[in-house]
Amino acid sequence: MARHCPECSFVNADGANYCQKCGAFIGERAGGDTDEATTATYRIDETGELVPVELDDVVASTGAALVIRAGGGRVGESFPLAGERLGIGRRPDSAIFLDDVTVSRDHALIVRRHGGWWLDDLGSLNGTYVNRERIDSHHLADGDELQIGKYKLTFLSG
Repeated sequence: MARHCPECSFVNADGANYCQKCGAFIGERAGGDTDEATTATYRIDETGELVPVELDDVVASTGAALVIRAGGGRVGESFPLAGERLGIGRRPDSAIFLDDVTVSRDHALIVRRHGGWWLDDLGSLNGTYVNRERIDSHHLADGDELQIGKYKLTFLSG
């Protein structure tokens, strides 16, 4: 049976847990509970291999992380936020490399500022969104949903 997305009404294949169009959770959990989604998370090591990670451990060790929730066939990939500045873009040497034409080469920047993490748009063509609102600069809070091109990411902090 096909599943309709509650967010965008896209008709998804039988058995899908996330919308193929917008990334919203559409599956059911035991007992019919649909409030809390879980995604297997990983990072890519130096050799290109997928390494499973526990998000709680990543957030505990670095204080914050981004996790791809939809887009580019990379759902579950995590990026620990370490250092003071992390570039996001289509440039291969970006700290958070998102390889798609909907992402500008230098799309956005995550900066540690005033004891928190801020997301700054770098004049990208398609814009940078937090919780579905276009931003120039935004102080990130735990659980914020970022959209950069076709990618949706969740910001997690400890």
